[in-house]
Amino acid sequence: MTQELIEKSKKYLWLPFTQMKDYDEAPLIIESGEGIKVKDINGKEYFDGFSSVWLNVHGHRKKELDDAIKKQLGKIAHSTLLGMTNVPATELAEKLIEITPESLTRVFYSDSGAEAMEIALKMAFQYWKNIGKPEKQKFISMQNGYHGDTIGAVSVGSIELFHHVYGPLMFESYKSPIPYVYRSESGDGDICKEECLQQLEQLLIEKHETIAALSIESMVQGAAGMIVMPEGFLAGVREICTKYDVLMIVDEVATGFGRTGKMFACEHEGIQPDLMAAGKGITGGYLPIAATFTTEEIYQAFYADYKTQKTFFHGHSYTGNQLGCAVAIENLRLFEKDQIVEQVSNKAEQLHELFQELKDMPHVGDIRQLGFMCGIELVKSKDTKESFTPTERIGYQVSLKMRELGMLTRPLGDVVVFMPPLASTYEELKAMVTIMKQAIHEVTEL
Repeated sequence: MTQELIEKSKKYLWLPFTQMKDYDEAPLIIESGEGIKVKDINGKEYFDGFSSVWLNVHGHRKKELDDAIKKQLGKIAHSTLLGMTNVPATELAEKLIEITPESLTRVFYSDSGAEAMEIALKMAFQYWKNIGKPEKQKFISMQNGYHGDTIGAVSVGSIELFHHVYGPLMFESYKSPIPYVYRSESGDGDICKEECLQQLEQLLIEKHETIAALSIESMVQGAAGMIVMPEGFLAGVREICTKYDVLMIVDEVATGFGRTGKMFACEHEGIQPDLMAAGKGITGGYLPIAATFTTEEIYQAFYADYKTQKTFFHGHSYTGNQLGCAVAIENLRLFEKDQIVEQVSNKAEQLHELFQELKDMPHVGDIRQLGFMCGIELVKSKDTKESFTPTERIGYQVSLKMRELGMLTRPLGDVVVFMPPLASTYEELKAMVTIMKQAIHEVTEL
């Protein structure tokens, strides 16, 4: 039966962000999960070292979350949010607004982080049109930025590998540099930060009258390789956006819900966004719910008689799905009950200490961490920071070795991603770091 399933997966499936030739050579089918481990169809267990792509909070088969879905199933699975609402969507909205930055007062639901960003872009574009400034149509995004794979989200993204092939489909956006301290000439966070902020301000001096919004990941650029922004950069971006009357869209899809040791990463610098996208951890990693948050000022720009045509004409079939919202409510209750954010903040310090075992390895160039968002950049030469060639696929080879040793993750080029479930214990973190160390050693040194 197991081989039959593998053959079916090869014959019928097309997996996301996957070269299927790679999958055919090393197939994997997950059958079940418990705690922070998952099990494949052959009965082998693996640590979920990337939270099932940055999603999982409390571990798999968390009883309280399972029960919340079952309880909601006893009432209704789904009804539309077009022109009406439902009980869990309404209750969740209130709880979300209580924990988001004070500037945000309204919730617009969707199904994924990319959609949440797409919605934010459309809201920002239409906001200026609704208030009589239709000339503000352009967007600024950050170099190496990633906001998802819908066309709008791709248009404000800037990762060549993912995005270049779709160039003819994309709208043009301005790109502003972001501090990548490890790869910068100075290697100094403050210098790098100031250089990038100066270039952003110069762009806005020249173009602000036509710019609707700037989009930026909050504190950490995830898909670019876990690039952690130096202290003060995000706050500097907020200050410049305010100065030149440009909306600031903060992408908290990966960084939100405790992942960085704050409920939302923008709290590290006291940022008040104009729009904010969130997803992933919102349901504890159980069901696809995402949200776009806006200020009351933006909401009021759409609030008018129908004949004005200021309505926001956007929506999805499963927007505000009851099952997803019900489990999200229970997820937030567990955050409070188990003090998840505080736990992550404390355990992040322990994790930092565990990473010291990797620092002196000859091919570990840089270790970047904010809370439970971590990236280990592998290099051919520690002294010169020379990268491995793309054809060597060192990050991929290390991830395969980690799988063999009992842990799952997906690399970003030659950056090994480590984003464990937030409920991971110290002992589990230590076991996972040990596997990473062994895999890096065996692939890069033997």
